[in-house]
Amino acid sequence: MKLIPIPAFNDNYIWMLHHDQRAVVVDPGDAQPVFKALQSLGLTLEAILVTHHHQDHTGGVAALRQATGAQVFGPCQERMPEPLQRMADGQTLGVLGLTFEVLHVPGHTAGHVAYFAQVPNQSPVLFCGDTLFSAGCGRLFEGTPAQMLQSLTRLATLPAATRVCCAHEYTLGSLQFALAVEPDNADTAAYQQRAQALRQAHQPTLPSTLALERLVNPFLRTHLPAVAHAVQQRSSHAHSPVDVFAALRAWKDQF
Repeated sequence: MKLIPIPAFNDNYIWMLHHDQRAVVVDPGDAQPVFKALQSLGLTLEAILVTHHHQDHTGGVAALRQATGAQVFGPCQERMPEPLQRMADGQTLGVLGLTFEVLHVPGHTAGHVAYFAQVPNQSPVLFCGDTLFSAGCGRLFEGTPAQMLQSLTRLATLPAATRVCCAHEYTLGSLQFALAVEPDNADTAAYQQRAQALRQAHQPTLPSTLALERLVNPFLRTHLPAVAHAVQQRSSHAHSPVDVFAALRAWKDQF
């Protein structure tokens, strides 16, 4: 089972998982890079997974479905390019011999979902769209801080070895903010050096792992005194976990 991030637009990744000439893609905002990858690798597209309704995640769905006949799966609560099979929290779907669990993770959008699967003889894989980024999280366009905190907390409970397949190459910018929050975090500083080397070599920083994200991602660390203290230095009213998270997200929005 091979996992490939296909670059699209300025900083999107369309994730492709393939095995034995069969492939699935996640959040194809643009069909052309997918067609190119399918052709170059000699693959047949069997399924398309969509995490949320934003155009940079759905724009290529119709063309890919029409050209390949691939089945489309997407969230049950959002506007989606029809036809598709709508998926709700806790449901499962079978693709490439894998069983994906659908997780409702609202915050970035109201109906956002993620897809998680155990992969035989490999680390598990999580397609999290714009909910979780490496060292960051998505903006709250439709959901509340409480929803996003709950969504991220849920993702953080998945196995530590899980490969985190985010939909954007935001890692360097997110790490700059993470170091502003926790300037003494040696894990974050070391990760920044590795990420900078990868980008200078024109390589993706992703996938990350949940083990790493628990060490460096401030949005998964709001329960820790160091993160809460850094936030409270800027927002003295932030006392509850949700208040701390909301103030942290507001800080990042202005960073």
